[in-house]
Amino acid sequence: MAPRSRHSTILSSPALVILCLFYLFNSAALAASAVLGVDIGTEYIKAALVKPGIPLEIVLTKDSRRKEASAVAFKPSKNPQSGEFPERLYGSDAVALTARFPGDVYPNLKSLLGLAADNSLVTDYATRHPALQLEAEKTRRTVAFRSGAFVKEEEAWAVEELLAMELQSIQKNAEALAGKGSSIKDLVITIPTFYTAEEKRAVILAAELAGLRVLELISDGLAVGLNYATSRTFPSINDGGKPEYHMVFDMGAGSTKATILKFQGRTVKDVGKYTKPIQEVEVLGSGWDRTLGGDALNAVIVDDMIAQFILTPAAKSISPSIEAVQGHGRAAAKLWKEAERLRQVLSANTHTQASFEGLYEDIDFRYKISRSDFEKLAESHAARVGPAVEMALDMAKLEVSDLDSVILHGGAIRTPFVQKELEKIIGNADKIRTNVNSDEAAVFGAGFRGAQLSPSFRVKEIRSSEGASYAASIKWKNIHEKPQHQRLWQPQSHLGAEKQYTFKNQEDFTILFYQHVASSENISPGSAEKELLSITTQNLTDSASFLKTKFGCTNSDINLKLSTRLSGTDGEVEILKMILDCEVEDTEDKGNMVDSVKGLFGFGRKDQVPLADEEELLETVSADTTSTTSTSSSISTSASASASSKDSKDTQYKTAKHFEVVDIKYTTEVKGLPQLPVAEITRMKDRIMAFDASDRSRRLREEALNQLEGFTYKARDLLDDARFIAASTAAERESLEEKSKAASDWIYSGGADASREELKAKLKEMKEIVTPIEIRKEETASRPEQIKLLQAALNQTKGIIEGIKGQIENDTKAHEAFTASKLSASASPSSSVKLDDEFEGLEDEDATSTLSAPPEEETMDPPTYTVADLIVPQNLYDAISEWLAEKLGEQEKLSETDDPVILVKDIAAKAKQLQDNAVELITKSMKRPFKSSRPKTTKSKSSTPKKTSKKSNSKTTSASPAGKTIEFGEDGTPIINEENFPSEEEILAAMEAKAKFDGKETEDKKHDEL
Repeated sequence: MAPRSRHSTILSSPALVILCLFYLFNSAALAASAVLGVDIGTEYIKAALVKPGIPLEIVLTKDSRRKEASAVAFKPSKNPQSGEFPERLYGSDAVALTARFPGDVYPNLKSLLGLAADNSLVTDYATRHPALQLEAEKTRRTVAFRSGAFVKEEEAWAVEELLAMELQSIQKNAEALAGKGSSIKDLVITIPTFYTAEEKRAVILAAELAGLRVLELISDGLAVGLNYATSRTFPSINDGGKPEYHMVFDMGAGSTKATILKFQGRTVKDVGKYTKPIQEVEVLGSGWDRTLGGDALNAVIVDDMIAQFILTPAAKSISPSIEAVQGHGRAAAKLWKEAERLRQVLSANTHTQASFEGLYEDIDFRYKISRSDFEKLAESHAARVGPAVEMALDMAKLEVSDLDSVILHGGAIRTPFVQKELEKIIGNADKIRTNVNSDEAAVFGAGFRGAQLSPSFRVKEIRSSEGASYAASIKWKNIHEKPQHQRLWQPQSHLGAEKQYTFKNQEDFTILFYQHVASSENISPGSAEKELLSITTQNLTDSASFLKTKFGCTNSDINLKLSTRLSGTDGEVEILKMILDCEVEDTEDKGNMVDSVKGLFGFGRKDQVPLADEEELLETVSADTTSTTSTSSSISTSASASASSKDSKDTQYKTAKHFEVVDIKYTTEVKGLPQLPVAEITRMKDRIMAFDASDRSRRLREEALNQLEGFTYKARDLLDDARFIAASTAAERESLEEKSKAASDWIYSGGADASREELKAKLKEMKEIVTPIEIRKEETASRPEQIKLLQAALNQTKGIIEGIKGQIENDTKAHEAFTASKLSASASPSSSVKLDDEFEGLEDEDATSTLSAPPEEETMDPPTYTVADLIVPQNLYDAISEWLAEKLGEQEKLSETDDPVILVKDIAAKAKQLQDNAVELITKSMKRPFKSSRPKTTKSKSSTPKKTSKKSNSKTTSASPAGKTIEFGEDGTPIINEENFPSEEEILAAMEAKAKFDGKETEDKKHDEL
């Protein structure tokens, strides 16, 4: 059998195979371990990327901005066709189209998620954006938009579809930051603490339509708290430290939230006997105002501007009404955009103004406002700050004095009167802190949470607890067919909390879960009980009958137990298990485990009556036991008592109980708004994918247009280039000029809207003329230098050939001389005298004989080169020399306008052939057989003193040949022959030998020092 190669030996190692698999899986994990933290705001969207090599970094927009406007726009075309998609823009590019196309720009979509189309909040949104065509989505009756950029038959766009587009835009920017080939699918999204189940479901649906997976929905306040805790260490309660209580006051464009957080340190058990410190962030309570934000303050300014506009003399001439101005799409877009700017200016200045050209019916308007005027207009809004804070404190059961600080977050928090109101509520201005980034703390917290949830990252251990915000209960009909309610979770209950409830129902019934959402939230009309989930049992009736029939269970003994949990991902109710049990009695002997073991092996129990056939055997065992344990009187007494009672037939029993459990099957149904059918979700995904393909096609078409337009300008420059003129004919230049001018005129006369194929065809026509001329020009410029390099390589090869010939001749002479000297030495006579030892056969006990190995025969090294080594370089030299001479002769007959017959790339390839061969010849002279530098030692054989006898016939057998070993040089370096690569076992043995070598060398050095 052929020996295994060293490669197969190495690959056969299980450890190495495991290492390779770990590397492959680790590489795959790194490729898929990127996580995105997304802060979806009413006005802006921000994202932070976590990826190996990118610890936590803000995702920049294509304009290198750190935040993107929450808007998407469809740029209408002149004649929309069925199946075609318009140009799509995001962020600031979309907002810039508001004045031109107010009916196709969709901003601030966050406030519409999960709401019915007839909700008052949706009505307010429509008032602010009168040009948008809102309608009810056909399945759930939620908000949808109809766009004028599509044909009338096109389905309206659900708000979740538009938000999915914005998430995809963020995803593409993040993948560009992560690097080529990166794919990002996982994300953590921040949401307001007041979001109900319907609003959370809308966010998750938008992510699903975008092809993303939501790892967790985290509240804005907790995200800011996580970011706050990443750079701080809090007192440990194990050491007597007191927790810190902070309130995150977040006022953004759409809403105001107040979140009470508890921060503390703790020492917990780690691996083995070790402990580790951790930080804890817990949400104790939350308060909010859904509509108090920057947009509400902007509305105050917009209303004042309209009121002043209709009082101007120019406006009085047409007598416009407030409703008419508010309902004018372009006028409203201009007013809202300018109101945002004015409010931000008033945060740092006391006065500001705005000018509008052709605001309404071509009437110009100038507006002035001071900070004091603005604060008077917003007095009612300032009064709404306090209730949100009080709501959070009441839920947390804390007082204002218990707070260590108030952490400010959100863009609208910079409004001066808002901070004044907070100072009045808190009573101490020093507690109001700006120690986090008010714009990016939430997105950084979301990114950190994503890194915690991913197994690919190791981060500071901060354990967080999210609050439920709304109470949750169940309702059902009891055994008397009467409705019954039971609250399971409170608003301050933590997500992930488990609850178990017991029912007495024994027939199949339905349990309904619902949230308590106050009517003041204005989420939906009707009852405050917002249904979440219903479960219906399937085998309860049969299971109860089974327990009664088989185990005799009564109605009072049977219990139905339901275990539930609030999901830590989205706060939804999760059903853990549902069982039906009954406690039944059974009989069990009083004996212990030892008796049970004895019974298993046939020895019976002490209180059992033994069989007659075994009486003698039992007595023997008992006697043995008595004799062997005679030192213990108690054991002897016990044995005798057992023997005396062996004829008794009285057996004692005790009563035990256990539970008979039956798993209950059930079905679940998501309640609330109707769920979208699978076919509808598939249609939405397909339409978004088609939109993406259209964008990609449009981008490629625009690239082709830019290339064509740029090439027309390049052609004009080439026609003025002296080198290009020299390498081209007059006919070629004339044709190029004609086609360039025709393409330019075609572009500006409507060709800009042509298809990508037409644009590429026009470009190809000009390139077919220019490319050959460009080749001639480059060949003419580069050919002389390349020819010089080739000739230098030929000269070098020629020199190497001559040198090798001389070396072969010298080696031949040296070998002839060496052979002659060896022959003359062998011809000289040599005498050898053999002396008879008369004492042969006798032994000297102290004698030691040493046998030396015969001297090695002196030889010469073989020659480095042979005549065969010259065949390849000589043939190569001759062939290339002939080729070069032939091609140069042909090229000299051509003009500059003719295509060359000798190309620069061919010359370079020939030169490389010569250089590679030269390197191979030079390298061969360096390949000498390895010779060890260690001095050769003679082998000695010592005979131990012994006496011989005629009768004794001892034979000494030599040891078996040793296995392969690895020799070491004088410096301890292993000497490995490449032809006989060692196996793994030999490498391990060599490592041990090396360690011994190093240890011995160290000891020798110590002795030398001593």
